Amino acid sequence: MSHYRLPPGQTGLPVIGESLSFRFDPHFIEKRYQQYGPIFRTQIIGRPAVFMIGPEAVEFVLSSHMDHFSWREGWPDNFKLLLGESLFVQDGEEHRKNRRLIMPAMHGAALESYFGAMETLTQQYLQKWQQKGEFVWYEEFKQLTFDIASQLLLGTNTGLEAARLSQLFTALTNGLFTINPLPLPGTKLGKAIAARNQILQHLAQVVKERQQNPTKDALSLLVQARDEDGNKMSDRELVAQAMLLLFAGHETTTAMLTWLCLELALHPEVLQRARNEQFELAQQRFSIEQLGKMPYLDQVLAEVERLHPPVAGGFRGVIKPFEFHGYYVPAGWLVSYSIKLTHQLPEIYLEPQHFDPDRFSPQRQEHKQRSYSLIGFGGGSRICVGIAFAKMEMKVIAAHLLRNYQWKLLPHQNLEDTRFPTSRPKDGLRIQFQCIR
Repeated sequence: MSHYRLPPGQTGLPVIGESLSFRFDPHFIEKRYQQYGPIFRTQIIGRPAVFMIGPEAVEFVLSSHMDHFSWREGWPDNFKLLLGESLFVQDGEEHRKNRRLIMPAMHGAALESYFGAMETLTQQYLQKWQQKGEFVWYEEFKQLTFDIASQLLLGTNTGLEAARLSQLFTALTNGLFTINPLPLPGTKLGKAIAARNQILQHLAQVVKERQQNPTKDALSLLVQARDEDGNKMSDRELVAQAMLLLFAGHETTTAMLTWLCLELALHPEVLQRARNEQFELAQQRFSIEQLGKMPYLDQVLAEVERLHPPVAGGFRGVIKPFEFHGYYVPAGWLVSYSIKLTHQLPEIYLEPQHFDPDRFSPQRQEHKQRSYSLIGFGGGSRICVGIAFAKMEMKVIAAHLLRNYQWKLLPHQNLEDTRFPTSRPKDGLRIQFQCIR
């Protein structure tokens, strides 16, 4: 680090820097990437920051030099305030220990045990949608994925209580990226904190119930989990992890399912190929084993992840200075790696703006030219702990949709991408829905 040459870029206005441009300009990162390349500096959220773009940069942050970065020091204060001290913002040995405790609840035998309830809830919603005929799909997917997360991850009954909690999570999520840092009553952040308090109160009660009467949900497995020294999570830790399970267990899946159904509606040839694959499988009873026999649906979901990652990027705090491409970044700065722009680099993906599931076919496999080219679920040792749960859920829902239902986009709606807090069509995807048969 002999040169101490800071990355190119600009810091913007005093104090707020370029926070407003970052928040409201959907092409903020793309413009600066075109001007400066894979690393540039700015100032956002009151801190000097660098953005890093491309597989090499992402691998640097998520894997090869991850000891230079901290999750806890990277994410905005609102995340820690609203989501608590969960796995999401933990570092080092604390994170490794708690991740080991959580993993069994999200994989293997536990995952298989969730399949039946996941399918039952999906079928209930499909019947409800058929009766409704017309609705906003983003809102409906959010209710479905929240019901699935509530029942399978926390063991709580669906219905009115789940609907109330889902509304509280919407208020909480709206506070994650607020510019105004003051938690005043009536502001987005003030409402988010009030919602958080009600959610925490509910989760504390659920934790007590699971301690007294464990069931087969993920939280019960966490209550009973012990590390290699025989230690268990404290009540406070269990509540924090339950908060994360609920939040991560429905927010990003909702976004991907909404984009999946929009892209299928816009590309009838892709829809028909995906249907044909499901029609062949439908000759036998739907089972968890069938989920591994859907290669084209896998390609379609990978392309949705690439083109519409639910989260546009990730944050880290720099705890050890580093050098990348000849530029020096001091400790104390913020780093953000771009998921969305990395997924759209033409040197990796042919015609990256086009929806083309065949780019993930065995013949092309564009994402395997460079590691860390497809990172919608993160990468490295901290890849999303719920990735298998999310993929199973999306395939169960998609398989039933493709086998039995059709949908049509309603006119006069805005389908542009709204990025905050997670990616979704601006008007939520208004559709007409009916049974095929």
